[in-house]
Amino acid sequence: MIVRSILVTALLFAAPSAASAQEKDDAIAPPVLHAQVTVESDVVRIGDMIDNAGTAAQIAIYRSPDLGTTGTLPTAQIINALQAHQVIGVDTRDIKSVSITRLARTIDSREIESAVAHAIEHRSGLGDAANLSLTFDRDVQDLRLDAWNNGDLQPVQERYEPRSGRFDVSFEIGNDINSTRTKLRFTGVAIEMLDAAVLTRDVGRGDMLKASDIVVERRPKAEVGNEATTRGHAVGMQMRRPIRAGQALRVADISKPDLVQRDDNVTLIYESAGIYLTVRGKAVDSGTEGDMVTVLNLQSKRTVSGTVIGRDQVSIAIAGPRLSAPDTTSSISAAETPVSLASRNTAQTSSKAE
Repeated sequence: MIVRSILVTALLFAAPSAASAQEKDDAIAPPVLHAQVTVESDVVRIGDMIDNAGTAAQIAIYRSPDLGTTGTLPTAQIINALQAHQVIGVDTRDIKSVSITRLARTIDSREIESAVAHAIEHRSGLGDAANLSLTFDRDVQDLRLDAWNNGDLQPVQERYEPRSGRFDVSFEIGNDINSTRTKLRFTGVAIEMLDAAVLTRDVGRGDMLKASDIVVERRPKAEVGNEATTRGHAVGMQMRRPIRAGQALRVADISKPDLVQRDDNVTLIYESAGIYLTVRGKAVDSGTEGDMVTVLNLQSKRTVSGTVIGRDQVSIAIAGPRLSAPDTTSSISAAETPVSLASRNTAQTSSKAE
């Protein structure tokens, strides 16, 4: 019991002594100046400038630099400001000046444009955000916000008027500090663009398009419409109508090249089971592959209709599974002697042709 009492008494006397020593250490720890300071608020406090500021730590002594910028202050000026608030004995560590940087969150203009485009894409017939060209009522520049605005750029209101192309989009940015959300609003005009095949020279009806005749340019969809053609599809095609240089091509402006030209000599081909006859003719119409054209048979002087199947070649359909003598007479008169005659059975074919 006596030993226990002695220990308790020793502890009681020792605890205050240890506490007093700690307080003494804290009391004599000198304030130490920082060479570089970063702040998030719009003011610089004593606690930002020095360590061991004690109860003066929250006192504001300077206005912060602009968002995202850095300023410098001479050490002598800082010491005077500290002494005005009874902060003395500062260890300057021979620092001549202190740099102060105000932290900020930067949202660049491209991010803003992308956010607006995604907010209104597919509204009232608009296409993908990547195809939208935006013109803002006020020039959009890189935006600097207080660093504590660490939330996403969330759209809270999106409006788009298809007739005028005008948009009105509002965003909010949250944070982890308070319930106040930063609000942003952007207005302007949105135009949907697309890649169009544009002529580099004036072209006329019937002209064939070469690779050098066409370039790809971004054009408003309203200018070209839903029938814009691509450069790859247009090269090698034939013009249906004359168009001036600088105009965008539509699907309706071009067609496959004519394999048969009006007034050109062509080959009429009569083909049926076991027989293949060719006759010289003159095209009355022009046409591309698959078109029905009228051809003058130069031997019989009769006009017939056939399908364009190749360059200067027109196929004449013959009804029935076989080409009999009466059918030949009605389709090919005696004056229509074939220029060339080919068959799997030459003797049989020759007999039928006569």
